[in-house]
Amino acid sequence: MNPPAQTANFPKDAVKQAIADGKAMARDGKSKIEITAAMYQKLKNADRETAVAAFKEGAGLTEKGAVTYWYNCRRKSAKAAPKS
Repeated sequence: MNPPAQTANFPKDAVKQAIADGKAMARDGKSKIEITAAMYQKLKNADRETAVAAFKEGAGLTEKGAVTYWYNCRRKSAKAAPKS
C-alpha cells in the first residue's frame, strides 16, 4: 500500500487573491461557475482541500457544492489540455 501523496504548500497570497477576485466577481453578478472557473485557473496547482476552502469563501458555496465545482473545473481543465 502506498502512502498518501504529499502536497506542497500553496502560496497563501495566491489563495487570498483568488478569494478576493471571486468575491469581486460575485458582487459584479457573475455566476458561480464563472467565479469558480476563474478561481480554479489561479488555484489549479493547489491541493483539493485548499481549492475547496477557497471556493467556499470566494464563491459562497457549501462544502459539497465546492467539491462538485472543483471536480467539474478539474475535469474541464483536463479535457482542454492537449494530450501528449
